This record gives sequence, C-alpha cells and structure tokens, in this order.
Amino acid sequence: MSRLALVQAMLLFFISFPAMAAALLIDTGKPATLTTETLLAMPGAATIQVPDDVTYHRTMTYRAVPLRSLPGVRALPADGELQITATDGFVTNLPAALMHDDSGHGATPWLAIEPHDRPWPRTSKGTDIGPFYLVWINPGASGVMSEQWPYQINAIRAVASRAAKWPQFAVDNSVPANSPVRRGQTLFATQCMVCHRMNGAGDASVGPDLNLPRNPTEYFQPWALRAYIRDPKSIRAWSGMKMPGFDKATLSDPDLDAIIDYLGYMAHRRK
Repeated sequence: MSRLALVQAMLLFFISFPAMAAALLIDTGKPATLTTETLLAMPGAATIQVPDDVTYHRTMTYRAVPLRSLPGVRALPADGELQITATDGFVTNLPAALMHDDSGHGATPWLAIEPHDRPWPRTSKGTDIGPFYLVWINPGASGVMSEQWPYQINAIRAVASRAAKWPQFAVDNSVPANSPVRRGQTLFATQCMVCHRMNGAGDASVGPDLNLPRNPTEYFQPWALRAYIRDPKSIRAWSGMKMPGFDKATLSDPDLDAIIDYLGYMAHRRK
C-alpha cells in the first residue's frame, strides 16, 4: 500500500468511528457509569447560560443536566456530602444543604457536558477542562465559592462529612462559635482542601499537607503568606506550579485573615 493510500485509510477509519464517549462514575449508594450520550439524553438536559463563569471569566453556554437529577443526589443524608473528584487530583465536597435546596432562591448546580463535536475552549492557561464541569446559576445566593466549580470531573460520590471522617482537622470545642478560627476552618475545607490536606485529613493530592511536617505560618512571614495566597508567583514560581491565586473577589480580606488564623491555630495541633 502506498503512503498516500495508508493515510487515506487512516482518515477514513477515524471519520467512520466517532470518538469514545467520556464516562462519569456516580456512586451514591449503587455505583453506575454514565456516558456523555446517556447524560445528554436525560429528560432534564438543557442549554444553559452561565454569567461570569469562574473558569472562563465571562458568560458561557453549555449543554448540561441538573446535578440534583443525577441518581441518588437528592437522597444524600443531611449530614453527608457530595464528593466530586477530578482527573488532576482536585477534590471538592459539597454539603448536603446545597443539594437539598429546592426553594428556588438559592444557587442551582448543573453538570456541564462537553459534546464530542464542539469541544470547550481551553482556559487562559491552556487547560482542557472537559469532559464534565460543575457550574452554578446564582452561586452568590448560597455562598458558593470559586473552588466549588470543579472541572475535569471523573467521579461523583456520596460520602460522610469531612468533620465526621477526619476530626483531626477540626478546631477544639472550646473555640467560641463566633471565632474567626472557626470561620477559617470552614473556608479551609471549601477553598483549600480541594488540593491540600490538614494533619493527614483529606482526599486531595494536588498540593502538600499544610500542617505536616510544618505549617505555612511557621516558614512564611505574615506579609509573604498573604501575598503567596493572593498571587503565588509574586513569591516563588516554577514551571510545574499549580497553586492558583485568590483575588479579593474570590476571597475577601476578612476571609483570608480567617484562613490564616486557622492555619496559625492548627500549627499547635499536630495529630
């Protein structure tokens, strides 16, 4: 066979056989694997517009299904969480309250599905975010934060709450309810544990444990730690770094202070 004929045959092969469907594991009691086609064929599938998309920083249009319509999501126990994992090691947990809010006034989660024939654009950093991406309509109504928009999703599972599973990342009962340290723990779980662990607690594997062997408050000067969280590359940079920056629109100054207060508190609670 000539080289031209071989190339033509290969082109015919790839044209004749569509790309393999992406697969998503759903485990909310009984594991199931749903393909791109299965999800797009669900009765609730719709075309949605997402204003100020967290990843693209502009209005985006997606084919998506309501996250709450996926098998078992509405049956999540009140003290449970919905864990969403990504192929890059990112892990985010959503509290059951976000899955049970049918008031019509809160944030609405949608699972965006990348079509085979219309791939989503890469991010400004060149990242391919498909094939599944969790997006929100009206996120501010329920306090949804930037790290609760995971992409490259490969699995969704019902799990026990972090506090129940890993008491070693929780503050002591003696800490007042209105303490910024408690607020910092909540923010740390939402914004930091998607990539990091605390005292060995957590499922993520992108970044290091932030208390073992040492806590950032022990090796960063206060101004440097704040600057690093706001803009990591302003302090140190390398080709493989993955730490994103958190600007004031993503993490307010009081919230940043609370996270640093929590880190400082945990530096004395290694378990």
